[in-house]
Amino acid sequence: MTPISMTINLAYVVAATLFIVGLKLLSHPSSARRGNLVSSIGMLIAVVVTLLDQQIISYTYIIIGVVIGGAIGAWKAKTVQMTAMPQMVSLFNGFGGAASLLLAWATLSAIAPESRSAVSLFVFISLYFTLLVGGVTFSGSIVAWGKLAEKFPTKAIIFTGLRELSILHLIGLVVVGYLFVTQPENPLWLWLGIGLALSFGLWATLSIGGADMPVVIALLNSYSGVAACAAGLAVANTVLIVTGLLVGASGLILTSIMCKAMNRSLSNVLLSGFATPVEAGEKIEGDIKVLSAQDAYYVLEAAQAVLVVPGYGMAVAQAQHAVRELQSLLESNGATVEYAIHPVAGRMPGHMNVLLAEADVPYDHLLEMDDVNPRMENYDVVIVIGANDVVNPAAKEMKGSPIYGMPVIEAYRAKTVFVLKRSANPGFAGVDNPLFFKDNTRMVLGDAKETINSVIREFGDD
Repeated sequence: MTPISMTINLAYVVAATLFIVGLKLLSHPSSARRGNLVSSIGMLIAVVVTLLDQQIISYTYIIIGVVIGGAIGAWKAKTVQMTAMPQMVSLFNGFGGAASLLLAWATLSAIAPESRSAVSLFVFISLYFTLLVGGVTFSGSIVAWGKLAEKFPTKAIIFTGLRELSILHLIGLVVVGYLFVTQPENPLWLWLGIGLALSFGLWATLSIGGADMPVVIALLNSYSGVAACAAGLAVANTVLIVTGLLVGASGLILTSIMCKAMNRSLSNVLLSGFATPVEAGEKIEGDIKVLSAQDAYYVLEAAQAVLVVPGYGMAVAQAQHAVRELQSLLESNGATVEYAIHPVAGRMPGHMNVLLAEADVPYDHLLEMDDVNPRMENYDVVIVIGANDVVNPAAKEMKGSPIYGMPVIEAYRAKTVFVLKRSANPGFAGVDNPLFFKDNTRMVLGDAKETINSVIREFGDD
């Protein structure tokens, strides 16, 4: 091994180590920014060393791409709203899949048709697998972005013959894959493979309901890593294999955690479009008791234990800083304030953790669902901020409900529940919520941020 090769391999080891350290740091909000920086440095080292190793003739297009991509990335990072973060993450997953697909395409194009017979079978299998997973990841992520941004219908889109079409599609992917590997000189199989991968990702994601998009995002993130790993095998790039494995494994673990939190298997989520429709269940009837912000203040002023359950509504209202200020006032008044975070609250994994970390809420105040449910009766007030589906008692009380069996934060067992929402409409899953009609529940209607600020002003006037 030459000194140059040794240096390159050493740099790859350093980059891979930085990826692992960065991934570990990302597991805690207090170190997440540092973890992102460490991982970015690792990626910079990997990219620079790879470019030097490949002896690029001209860096013109590479520099242009870096400048344009860097400018777009910086602009989006500065301007993206927290409510739009889930769909932005979905786009990132899609771009990762597209990059792997394009790398496989470019690698195949660089091999002259007449010399492809001399290339090993393993390389063509890796290239086809990269095209397949990369294409599914890209088109699936675009659909997930559209559902999260409500550009597409959020409900599962089902049509007659979907099951049969999907089965034929899978058979087609296998057949085209065999022809691609055995007849690599024929460009028809390349185009058919790409087309089938893109179309399969498209309707496979369209047939999944919007409420399952957090799980789909985590799974597509894993897919993007698998595609990168396969691309690394095809081009014999060690650091691409390592990073792909890290992303793929961590994404799959996160997907498993979220499925467990929903009490559903991954196959149930992915094949929800093929399932027999669930009956709507019994109709919920009752009167909603509305409370003003001023009256909510009087209850909170006397409370000794308060639990906040944040959801997507908090992100929409950008109420996290107001919630943090209310927490300080309640603590000054002698109350304890804690936060219950459901694994699928919001529209992407960790959405609520990011919002609360932005508002400097101490991490030890954030509790998991299993920590708060056993002592829910001890809370004087539970403040639910737009977290509709993850506190819905229908998951335990209504066997006909589509969310029946899903573990939820059992807010209805607290002494008093305040639900901060603009209206009493169902949440993202489209399921009515019996919590709104409970005797201990009060609806505080309006913008969550304005409602909390009104309560804050009442504390100031006291």
